[in-house]
Parts: sequence; structure tokens; C-alpha cells
Amino acid sequence: MKKIKPYCGNEGRLVLVTAMTSNKTGIGKTTISIGLADALNMIGQKTVLALREPSMGPVFGIKGGATGGGLSRIEPSDEINLHFTGDFHAIAQANNLLASIIDNHIFHGNELGIDTENIFFKRCLDINDRSLREVEYEICGHKIKTGFNITAASEVMAILSLSKNIADLKQNLGNILVALNNKNEPLFAKDLHAEEAMTILLKDAIKPTLVHTLGGTDALIHLGPFANIAHGCNSVIATQSALSLGDYCVTEAGFGSDLGAEKFLNIKSRVLKKVPDVVVLVVVVKVTKEHGNGNLIFGFENIKKHINNIKDVFGLNVIVAINQHADDSKEDLELLYNLCHNEGVDACFVQAFAQGGKGCLKLAEKVIALSNKENQFKYTYNMSDPIKTKIEKIAKNIYGAHEVKYSKQANDKIELAERLGMEKFFVNIAKTQFSFSDNKNMVGAPKDFVFNVTDMEIRSGAKMVVAIAGNMLLMPGLAKNSNYLNMKIDESGKIEGLF
Repeated sequence: MKKIKPYCGNEGRLVLVTAMTSNKTGIGKTTISIGLADALNMIGQKTVLALREPSMGPVFGIKGGATGGGLSRIEPSDEINLHFTGDFHAIAQANNLLASIIDNHIFHGNELGIDTENIFFKRCLDINDRSLREVEYEICGHKIKTGFNITAASEVMAILSLSKNIADLKQNLGNILVALNNKNEPLFAKDLHAEEAMTILLKDAIKPTLVHTLGGTDALIHLGPFANIAHGCNSVIATQSALSLGDYCVTEAGFGSDLGAEKFLNIKSRVLKKVPDVVVLVVVVKVTKEHGNGNLIFGFENIKKHINNIKDVFGLNVIVAINQHADDSKEDLELLYNLCHNEGVDACFVQAFAQGGKGCLKLAEKVIALSNKENQFKYTYNMSDPIKTKIEKIAKNIYGAHEVKYSKQANDKIELAERLGMEKFFVNIAKTQFSFSDNKNMVGAPKDFVFNVTDMEIRSGAKMVVAIAGNMLLMPGLAKNSNYLNMKIDESGKIEGLF
């Protein structure tokens, strides 16, 4: 593995892999992305992958590693799942340096007049640790109430993922809103002269890392914001580089199309200045049945909503990849295939896990054909829309809500953002990955529900506001039966149970 400098040359075609609404074990987007990229290379289309680096929160938690599986995975898988390049560590260090600079400024006289009851910036850590969600300590008689986000949800992660170069990164870091002063005016990281030191810590982390798949496909692994509590895409730099280096770039966005893909299209595409030529929607028979309480036809309503969002709301070319499992019945597979065709979209069976690129050859051929068709792309909201209008357009058009309700805390922060001139920011909605709604128990494709925004975070350096829906938390916790219980290492250093 090696760090590479971003390369700008001819632009290839962009394939975005997304999925239906997930369950706890996932749908297989990364595995399909890797298999598809291998298949495209097999049929003579130079293809480069652009993927996220796994966070150790899910690695030790429920989902496990995120390097694909079976014959469709990237190598070295163990290292990629554990620490790998040090990018997450660098982000946490830069993030927590700013937090310590804020405290240090208060300790040494507080010349800028930081209002200690209005400090917005939080620390972060790349481990699920629920005890750190709320933290209270004292500096010079001032009680500071704050907390930790997981590194994948930190503002520094979002900034680095969306920055185009060192100069852009430094400017964005300087624009982080850290607090209000005693005159109710905003204070930014640049007011504390923190941006230079933070950029120094991130000067290598801004570079993607080149690895490869088992099938020999080049893969750029870079950064890893979650899709349920962050914007869910690998870096703009890695995607630009992959587009420059191949005929095709295959990338994936986290969780369902209502999360990672929505944020890819409304946020990252605006920065990248390119939208996908093709979207691959990954579906699974078992998960479809779960959304229908055991009935595949009822559960298909979830897939239907995702198809409608991609095809009609966003106006993009979409193909359904049916991620075939060994225990799927022939009848269920054929029914799912026919249901997709009834919605006016093509579908394809894939066996990336068992067969690698060979199991995705038909999908690759269909992706090439579909990439030659024009898209009628449209954003969900205009950047000039007020913050609430942006939230409501996403909630109503993408999720299916009929109303959005805001807590007083959320309303107060929206008013603050607008007072500070931040109404033209991106909107990033943090919500459960298990439902279109803010309630994880509302499976399938719920309609006419109330969508509840309970809190907001202002991310001025990343040019976004994060609307927190329902009881979503930006620092997860470990489950009772988390993946760390399955892990073993022998005396030679061989690891088992990582993914």
C-alpha cells in the first residue's frame, strides 16, 4: 500500500453503488462494488475503485469489517480494517487539538471572550463509547458541558472528505464554528489560529492510499464518514483521482439510497461537479422479506421506494443488483427479478462473494450499456433554499414524510445558523439506517408520517448543518453481542473473526 498524490487527467464514467434499506448485517454494497470493478476490468474497461476506510466502531461493533468478502475483497484486509493508513488517527488528533486549544484559550485569560455555555465543537474518538456522549469538566471556575462524537461523524472528517487540496483544507478548518463570544458573536478556529497546526497533522491524511482487490483492480481507500450520522462517502480527492485514472470509477455510498446516496447526490456531487452516470441498487431477498414481515411482495415496497427516488426524484439511470445468497429459493429470486422489471428498471443476479468478478460480468455489461444513456438529474433542494425547506424537501420527497416537526433545541440552532449567514449550507440529516423514517421500527416504505428533528449541529467548516432526527446519536455504543467477541489472534499474529 502507498499514498498517492491526486491526479487530474481525462474523466471516466462514474458508477455509484447504493442499496435498499439495511438490516443489522448489511446488504453487501462493498462486496458488489469490488466484484463489479473486477468484472469491468475483465471485459477490458479500465476501472478504479474509490472506497471508504472502515471505522473501528463498526469493526468491533455489530457490522464487523468493511473490505468486502469471499472472492470480492480488497487487500490487505486485516490492515485496512485495523488502523490501516492512520488517517482516522490523524483526524482525531487534529480534531482534539482544536478542542484543547479552545480550553487552553479559556485557561490563559480568555481574551476572545468565549462564552463557556456556548461552545459547539466536540472531541472525537474512533471507538464506540457511550460513556463519552456527555462530558462535564471545569476550567478556571467555568463548567464546560460537551461530549465526544465518533471520529467518522466529526466535522474534521467531513471537511477532509470534501476538501480538494491543502489550501482548501486549511481554509475550511479555519472556518469551523467553535463557540459564541460574550457578545453573542461567532468565533471560528481561525480566530484561535488553530488551522495551521491542524492542517499540518492532516497533510498526509489528505492523500488517498492505493491498494488492490483479489482480482487485481486498483482501489483508492480514503476516509470514512458514516452515512447515517455523516455524509457517507469517501473523499472527493479519491473519487477525482479514480475518475482520472480509468474509464470507470466504481464507488459506494453508505447504507440505503435515502442516506449515503442522497448525501452523495446533494452534497458530494456539488463539490465534485459530477453526478453518477449509473446507479447500482443492491437488494437481498432475505432483507426484502424482513421489510414485509416475511412476505417478499409486501417487502418489495421498500425497494420500489428506492427505485422511485433514484429514477424519478433524482432522474438517474438505475439498475438493480440482486445479491444472490446460497439459501435463496429460485422462486423468490425470479419473483424479485420480475417485480423490478414491473417498475421499469433492469435487474441482474450477482454472486460477487462466491465468484468475484466472474459473478458480476452480466452486471458489468449492463452498467456499460446504461452508462451510454442520458440522465435527467435534478437536486432535491436548491442551495438558496432556507434550511427548513431543504430538510422538508428531503423528508417529504425522499423519505415519504408528510410533516417535519422541530424541537425547541433544533429551532434555536436553525435560527442561529441563519443569523450567522449559514442558510446556504448543505443539509446532512442524521437518522436511523433501518427505516425511511426516524423510527427504526417503521420498516418497508412508510407513508404520511411525521419526521422529527430533535437537534442540530452547525458544521461551518464543512459548509453543512447536521439535522439530528429522532433519537439518533453521533457516538454509538457497543451491543451486547458485538463483533469483538468473535475475534481471536494466535501466537503468529494471525487474526480470525475480523470480518
